[in-house]
Amino acid sequence: MPLKNSVIMNMNADYLIIGSGIVGLAIARELRSRFPQAEILVIDKEPDVAYHGSGRNSGVLHSGFYYSADSLKAKFTHDGNEQLKEYCKAKNLKLNECKKVMVAQDESELEALYELERRGKKNGVDVKIITAEELKAIEPNAKTFKYALYSPDTATVDPVEVSMSIKNDLRAAGVKFLFNDGYHKKADAHTILTKSHQRITATKIINAAGLYADRIARDFNFSKNYTIIPFKGIYLKYTLKDKPIQTNIYPVPNLKNPFLGVHFTVTVDNIIKIGPTSIPAFWRENYKGLANFKPGELFNILGWEARLFLTNAFGFRSLAFDEIRKYNKPYFVRLATKMVNSIDSSGFTEWSKPGIRAQLLNKKTLELVMDFVVEGDEHSIHVLNAVSPAFTCSFPFAKWVVENWVIK
Repeated sequence: MPLKNSVIMNMNADYLIIGSGIVGLAIARELRSRFPQAEILVIDKEPDVAYHGSGRNSGVLHSGFYYSADSLKAKFTHDGNEQLKEYCKAKNLKLNECKKVMVAQDESELEALYELERRGKKNGVDVKIITAEELKAIEPNAKTFKYALYSPDTATVDPVEVSMSIKNDLRAAGVKFLFNDGYHKKADAHTILTKSHQRITATKIINAAGLYADRIARDFNFSKNYTIIPFKGIYLKYTLKDKPIQTNIYPVPNLKNPFLGVHFTVTVDNIIKIGPTSIPAFWRENYKGLANFKPGELFNILGWEARLFLTNAFGFRSLAFDEIRKYNKPYFVRLATKMVNSIDSSGFTEWSKPGIRAQLLNKKTLELVMDFVVEGDEHSIHVLNAVSPAFTCSFPFAKWVVENWVIK
């Protein structure tokens, strides 16, 4: 059972993990496997695990062909895909091995298609260029210009189900959870105060707080060059009875930014979705209306977004305009339906629960950070940029964090 806030005034742990998203859970899992007797405590301001990015993502297990070979994402995606599939099968969790195809609109996109195949092969991924005729046998409804890229290892899971299963494993192994009581401030290098003013002292503090990881890191004198800029992602569900698509269908992305473009996702329950948006948000948990509104966050984030808009850093101006247009449902639907031969556009009726991408910005270069970022010392470790495909990468990424930062 969760620890009761009302009876705990001072706590001690060997390892304190702030944040119970997939990265925090995976780090706790890795620590427990190495140190069966260690006192491990996971805290979160929410009432349960996976309330934010980890529970609001598409559930896609990526195969790893997007990422340049020298990146951490390339290092972990292939193995993470395999390990999470094995975990789901061992725990009898839902798994849809629905595969992925990436389609081109015209001649100008073919070079990027070949570049992604080269990256995938360097990363040890099963990926290959196929002809338009070969595409018909894999996903008859997909439409491409001459060639497509085929990824047979891409799959989908239920991210909340996976996160809850890991939480239950951890509890059974003696890991403790403190919910409804998040990080408030640092007391000293080994001690924090929670929002209910409980004092927690740990040998190692591990910050996996997602949208607030950069702010917590700054309390410990890290994340000096970074800030998180939130982007809102929304999917639109197809609600008619027919199932015109069986395979994930993606466009060729702009390789200069970390967003993958509007695509078709086939969920673990065989629901077809299109999306996501990547709309600049105005505060960190800007999901809907004025919920979770924080004036300080609004002014800070608007300041950075205004600077990005004026300088047009990484093409932010056109990105912002393009993304805002996606609130127009017919336009949004057209972006997806041009990748297929036939689908009833009227079937896209239900918006999904919004998610927020906790995207790190380099304040000096005004560039979006493409790879995972970790900073820390012998007292605290801070996972600053756990963006997609962090869910896919979570198990091997956690192993790397523990080996290179926690116990080095």
